[in-house]
Amino acid sequence: MKSSRVPAELPAFYANALPGLESIAADEIQRDLGGEIKRTERGLIVFKLEHLDESILNLRTTEDVFILAWGTDALTHRAIDLKSITHWSRKPDWKRLLSLHHSVQPKTKGKPSYRFVCQMQGTHVYQRKQALKAMAEGIRETDAIPASWKMVEENGWLEIWLSIHKERAVCGIRLSDRTMRHRTYKTEHMPASLRPTVAAAMVRLAGAAPGMTVLDPMCGAGTILAEQIELSKLRRAGRIETWGGDLDMNMLRAAVTNLKKLGPCLLARWDATKLPFGASSVERIICNPPFGKQISDPESIKPLYRYFIKECNRVLKPGGRVVLLVSDQPALREAIEHTSWSATRQYSVEILGQGATISVWQKPA
Repeated sequence: MKSSRVPAELPAFYANALPGLESIAADEIQRDLGGEIKRTERGLIVFKLEHLDESILNLRTTEDVFILAWGTDALTHRAIDLKSITHWSRKPDWKRLLSLHHSVQPKTKGKPSYRFVCQMQGTHVYQRKQALKAMAEGIRETDAIPASWKMVEENGWLEIWLSIHKERAVCGIRLSDRTMRHRTYKTEHMPASLRPTVAAAMVRLAGAAPGMTVLDPMCGAGTILAEQIELSKLRRAGRIETWGGDLDMNMLRAAVTNLKKLGPCLLARWDATKLPFGASSVERIICNPPFGKQISDPESIKPLYRYFIKECNRVLKPGGRVVLLVSDQPALREAIEHTSWSATRQYSVEILGQGATISVWQKPA
């Protein structure tokens, strides 16, 4: 009789998210990957999977995703941490972890390249380079990385990261690359252009269904519209109409370039306070209006928001939803007071070094 071998349990994984978006990223991991969330804290989501394949690279609200090698909450901020880091870096079964990495990132042609990366936040008596060296020493003692492989300074095929934040340290093998956070479609970058992972989070919060129309009245370089189109493709859902426009022709040209290869999208030059649509014509509005520091007269934010919200309310269908990212939440709330919208969710994030808020609003059915 042939014996059946039970597949070995996968190690844990972790993803980095923009602080404030952890719960949205955790929801994506659960819904789209079937992952089991084990831990969520500032900028970090630890999770388990029953199987590993390339779908893990389709995550859109995360900045990076890793196989967890080891983690601790017991850093002391003292020099003894360096010995601990070397010790902890010897313990994982690196050869198995590397084989899991190879299953998602097949070997490149020629000699494989690798690099070690260390990120450190908080006050410690040792430097980032010392922590990096301590991790590298522990890994090299295991002989997991062949001597023939080439060590590089950036863009290694294999990358092992150590991230230290105060008393917390996590070490893992990076499965993603820069395209997870930067996206290949975004070839035109404009000043203050929205981060794709933030746009993806806003799109998920909007929850557009097939047959609906999604409008971005101040679309800038088109990042929100791009994320809506890409999410629809991933879910293989029915068509969702995407409409976008901007008053700035330079922004609009960038949006045309970024969106032309993704799918159909209506783009036009317009004033967001005078939209060329009939009443109750869209089901979802997702937008990142200008922050105060992005316009010459910050005092004009309040009247801009007031006229903008009034127009959004006019074109939004009853039961419709609005997702907005602003830095001046009190000014936005003041503008929304003149509508019948109700707030359903709110997330505090940091955009371009400035505090901001993503808020979700519902118009009565």
